[in-house]
Amino acid sequence: MVSVSTRFLASALLTAAISAQAPPYHGKRPASFEIKNVHVIKGDGTPAYGPTSVHVRDGKIVADATERPEVVLDGEGCWLMPGFVNTHGHIQDTAAGIAISSQYILKLWLACGITTVRDNGGTFPKLLRLRQRAAALEIVSPRLLIYRGFGAVSDAQQARERVQSFKTSGADGIKLWSNQSYDLDLLTAILDEAGKVGLSTTAHIGVGSTDALDYARAGLRCIEHWYGVPDAALDGVQQFPPEFSYSNEAHRFRYAGRLWREANPDRLQSVLEELVQREVAWSPTLAIYEASRDVQRAQTQPWFKDYGHPALLKFFLPNLENHGSYFIGWTSADEAFWKENYRLWMNAVRAFARAGGLVTTGEDAGYIYVLHGFGLLRELELHLEAGFHALDVIQHATWNGARVLGKEMEFGRVRPGLSADLLVVHGNPLDNLKVFYPDGASRLVAGKAEQTEGIRWTIKNGTIYHAPTLLSEVRALVQAARDGKAPRDDG
Repeated sequence: MVSVSTRFLASALLTAAISAQAPPYHGKRPASFEIKNVHVIKGDGTPAYGPTSVHVRDGKIVADATERPEVVLDGEGCWLMPGFVNTHGHIQDTAAGIAISSQYILKLWLACGITTVRDNGGTFPKLLRLRQRAAALEIVSPRLLIYRGFGAVSDAQQARERVQSFKTSGADGIKLWSNQSYDLDLLTAILDEAGKVGLSTTAHIGVGSTDALDYARAGLRCIEHWYGVPDAALDGVQQFPPEFSYSNEAHRFRYAGRLWREANPDRLQSVLEELVQREVAWSPTLAIYEASRDVQRAQTQPWFKDYGHPALLKFFLPNLENHGSYFIGWTSADEAFWKENYRLWMNAVRAFARAGGLVTTGEDAGYIYVLHGFGLLRELELHLEAGFHALDVIQHATWNGARVLGKEMEFGRVRPGLSADLLVVHGNPLDNLKVFYPDGASRLVAGKAEQTEGIRWTIKNGTIYHAPTLLSEVRALVQAARDGKAPRDDG
């Protein structure tokens, strides 16, 4: 067995070897280019084909090259596919009282193959500036869509006025979240007004008087995590103990881990089928709660060494003052309940998909021991664990993400006419999803162990980024933050 430290030593030696070669093509947007000798995964669930060439002109995929390309990238031994769509991202300004440069997050996302992010409820003025600068190619960044956090409201009129203000302010959509679910009259007003002004919606459904069916019937477009789904299938209320307080996250997450087992299976199937009928998508974010079923694994993830920002590593430590840092008195029984919770939750996501539901991938990184980018890559593996084929998993992370954002005719597939949002990864992800990780994966070639490189290039709207170069820049940002010399944020 190859140890984690040995794998990372091999990765470091590989990175050094790459760096010793000629400078890679990076951070440029040629008028036209060709990616040759690649196997292609289109992102629509169909099998890979190749080796072949993919041509890009003016930032879009084209069917044929009518001229000699300005740049040729040789993808021998690589698979090409659409860039990942992260439907649940957060660009944090600070964590544990320590500033975080947006470039740390944005570059890490790109290095991990994420070309589009739906930010669910960050600092709105800063996000507007970042979105504008990203579109103008002034900063290194995925494409950003801003779903503005809605918060609490006191009456239907205030709810409608806030929706209208979100539209005029430039939000791409609304993320519904308050400490508890919205009462039905408020929920109806919010979603009705959002439909009228043309704002898409997604929701983190709190425990309260309304559940996933109420949200779906009122017009919600997407559910985050899984809250509200098993709640709608309970026979009565969840069996909370008398001392339970929803405001105490140690309580809240402990008993969240016991919710799926209380759902009535027949009623749950009915709930899932109605969600599908009402065209509500699901971004399950399986990666964000994985620490609950194995805290030790979460705390010792190997990429923390090089890519763990000090703000996040401090924020992750058990502390009820920090959202998601609830591992105080966490027990073996809690982990056992959460392992069962995952089995039931994954079964529900599979049943939802079998019924025709749209499943996407999101990470919710920056909380609960999940780093940006790495969380999305882990999300793919968890979808595989849930029983999906690797082709389905890649579709969840690409075309399905574009579809839930209403952008399926702009990006999300390898198709002429769509934006050149592409990944070139060394190795076959259909054989092993670990080839996406920055250290790649070991494989057997002609009887000998060989290490893949991970993602070689991330291409966003025709701009080519060399992923190992992005990773080296992230490592420099992390070291500067650890030394107390972090650059001023560019947001």
